[in-house]
Amino acid sequence: MEKKVPFIVAELGTSHGGDEQKTRELIAAAAEAGADCVKCQIIFAAEILHPKTGNVLLPGGEMPLFELFKALERDQKFYEMVKNEAEKRSVRFLAAPYGPRSAALLKNLSPDAVKIASPELNYTGLVKELASWGLPVFLSTGVSTLGDIEEAIAAIAGASPVPPDITLLHCVTAYPAPPGDYNLRVLPNLGGVFGCRVGLSDHSLDPLLVPVLGYAMGATVIEKHFCLSRGGPGLDDPIALTPEAFKQMCDGLNRVSSLGAGEIIGEMEREYSRELVAETLGDGVKALPPSEKPNYGRTNRSIHAVCDIAEGETVTKDMIAVLRTEKNLRPGLHPRWESLILGRKARNGIPAGEGVTFEDV
Repeated sequence: MEKKVPFIVAELGTSHGGDEQKTRELIAAAAEAGADCVKCQIIFAAEILHPKTGNVLLPGGEMPLFELFKALERDQKFYEMVKNEAEKRSVRFLAAPYGPRSAALLKNLSPDAVKIASPELNYTGLVKELASWGLPVFLSTGVSTLGDIEEAIAAIAGASPVPPDITLLHCVTAYPAPPGDYNLRVLPNLGGVFGCRVGLSDHSLDPLLVPVLGYAMGATVIEKHFCLSRGGPGLDDPIALTPEAFKQMCDGLNRVSSLGAGEIIGEMEREYSRELVAETLGDGVKALPPSEKPNYGRTNRSIHAVCDIAEGETVTKDMIAVLRTEKNLRPGLHPRWESLILGRKARNGIPAGEGVTFEDV
């Protein structure tokens, strides 16, 4: 049977800056470049980070991420425009929510699928809520272990009213991600272990190397950040593909769509080098690569105090949130323990922003 070109997703990320006209330009350019789908992020800062997170190292340098996220907050009307504009251009709409508020907004848009970003893979409550909609799920697996993925898939299966349709997106949560960290031979292994389709959410800079080799390894979906200019103000613009580079990727994937995996690998060895291709393909063992190890437990979600909790005070739902820790705060408990600590008394004072641990309650 003739192989099909993968489903290609243009991740708009924050490139639009919340500007409606620029968003329309991005969607039009993505469709013209060959995208099958445009993806956006539904951002409300307080359900992602605590204000005391401080500066976070981004592709453009250290930045006050909470404040930048606050500036990107938009109402439902904006995301209705994104969905309508995508459909007008005959491309699909996809969005990633980050907490209860953004999930409720997305549900109101009647999406036909949902994306769970890598840092939210371990956000048990959010994963279960999204799975309960019964829609296909694109689940990014960056900064995660096999055990983390297994737990997320079990949560989806337990909450979905229908047998879940899951596509695992192999990802390296580094900006930019070194090609040698991709270990693309893990794709068929993930598919075999979990019985899911597999794809690739790629943060590397080259438009061809990782996407084409990922396709050779069985990726049915390729997601890449998209921008109008790498010099733009979007948080991920420095590592995103311009329309020209995105079209190069789409054309390259089309070009190899009738070739077998061995033929594709041979072509890439001639275009790059045998050594680089071997390094990018890796050994197929799922493990945290060097560029991700410092992020594990910090980019992922954990339970944090949203206000100062005094010694002896009973922990209530409005005192805690499941947030990304990042670099300056203390990580807390895995989100699976959220219901367990509610109603317990604090053994000691917990400062606002810090993670809540078993020692604290």
